[in-house]
Amino acid sequence: MAEPITVDDPDDPRLGDYTGLTDVALRRRREPAEGLFIAEGEKVIRRAANAGYAMRSMLLSAKWTEVMRDVIDEATAPVYLVAPEVAERVTGYHVHRGALASMQRRPLPDVRALLTPESGTVRRVAVFEDIVDHANLGAAFRNAAALGVDAVLLTPRCADPLYRRAVKVSMGSVFHVPWTRFDTWPADLGLLREEGFTTAALCLGDRSITLDELVARRHEKLALVFGTEGDGLTPEVLAAADEHVRIPMDAGVDSLNVAAASAVAFYATRVTTG
Repeated sequence: MAEPITVDDPDDPRLGDYTGLTDVALRRRREPAEGLFIAEGEKVIRRAANAGYAMRSMLLSAKWTEVMRDVIDEATAPVYLVAPEVAERVTGYHVHRGALASMQRRPLPDVRALLTPESGTVRRVAVFEDIVDHANLGAAFRNAAALGVDAVLLTPRCADPLYRRAVKVSMGSVFHVPWTRFDTWPADLGLLREEGFTTAALCLGDRSITLDELVARRHEKLALVFGTEGDGLTPEVLAAADEHVRIPMDAGVDSLNVAAASAVAFYATRVTTG
């Protein structure tokens, strides 16, 4: 059980994990290097803990102590109580959810290990190439969790799924969908083919089939590949993909936001039983 510690000084080094949370460039460098990520809000903190992530510390305003009482009672990491104005000076914004936790990252698994787990079968995979918007990536993870995607693979330049905004938008789904990063891209796309996956690139083009046509082909193991905001997939990935796929649209709209497109594709290609 952790006994809450009141901290009045925003420069107290014990609050170091929470400094400058609005500085995206700083946090993107610092968090992976130091092996931490920030969970914000009661539900996200609980989901991170339930997923087995170890807590480094927790930062609460006084009115949240009762709401988080069971978490505090089980915590072995320090719990810091701060006034709202102290939290704002430390983090750089008004922490309206009143609760933050610094959590310990876990080593990422090898791509092959993710595709061939000891238990179960991976049949549906999402691949995101260079998605840089944390909100889009968080939403895509939430879609993956809700719509039966077994694993998510990210290219080296993709945004961090454990960045605070991505975690918040995903509502903690990033903790429950197995994911990792490719080491070499796009060369590692070949790993999917070696493991029996058909790679389907979501794109517009002359050789693109409709999503309905892809579903009708009933691929046993399918990897859906999505490109970065704006430019889409790189020519190298398009050349290497087995299928090019488009989502038919009306009203002169040619494409959807990547998060919305992923939801449509995940639902259409989900594995059903019975």
